[in-house]
Amino acid sequence: MTATIAETGLIDGLPNHEYHSHDSLSATGLKILATQTPAHYRHRMDNPEHKGIFDVGTATHSLVLEDDHSKIRALDFADWRTKAAREERDAAYAEGMVPLLEKDYLVVKAMRDSVAAHPVARLALTGGKAEQSLFWQHDTGAALRCRPDKLDLESPIGPIVADLKTAASADPRKFGKTAFDLGYHQQDPHYRDGIHAVTGARPDFLFILVEKQPPYLVSVVELDAEALDLGRAANTRSIHTYNHCSATNEWPGYPQSDPISLPAWATREA
Repeated sequence: MTATIAETGLIDGLPNHEYHSHDSLSATGLKILATQTPAHYRHRMDNPEHKGIFDVGTATHSLVLEDDHSKIRALDFADWRTKAAREERDAAYAEGMVPLLEKDYLVVKAMRDSVAAHPVARLALTGGKAEQSLFWQHDTGAALRCRPDKLDLESPIGPIVADLKTAASADPRKFGKTAFDLGYHQQDPHYRDGIHAVTGARPDFLFILVEKQPPYLVSVVELDAEALDLGRAANTRSIHTYNHCSATNEWPGYPQSDPISLPAWATREA
């Protein structure tokens, strides 16, 4: 029996497409509103698109979080350039499968094994449930949602969210820039706040990073309080922007600007 979406609460077993089609703000929406324009947000929501570049990450989540191979179809082609390869890939998509080149599937399994061999990552992913959907209302009335990779409210080290990221580098020293560039500092407090609103728990948030090339190194990192404050402030601004645009049904693009200066380095060079 398929789960149905309520206005607020935690739902097990909600199909991914139903979660993403729900008319509420997710972490992705908050990031777009914080870093681009309402017009970008509206276009993205009205025109969802699938990008094949995300398939490796999707497959990695299935194997690492749920040990589930059932939705992955490994195809024995060198690349997607031939007609036969594209036809089999598209047929897999039509059946709701995740098509991967055989070589990429081997990489996914290697990442799965590397995460399983890391003691902290293994502990973080051992309990709890994967891909639960949470819906709640902000104080302003805005409808919000999140879908943690793994939520364990009864972990022996306290409630935790484990979020799996495939990355070019799992070096913790580089994570601060990555977190800011990709909006992870907004995702973290958004999930924490949503879980608290729905369950009353205040979880820690662990990012599990696994590299996409040998030796598939893994690290487990957390953001500090300053990063969370910055992310939460950005989320609040995004929510107010969303509320205003929803009320007026106007989703503007770039604002009118003052005359533009060249960057300081250009002036020095000249």
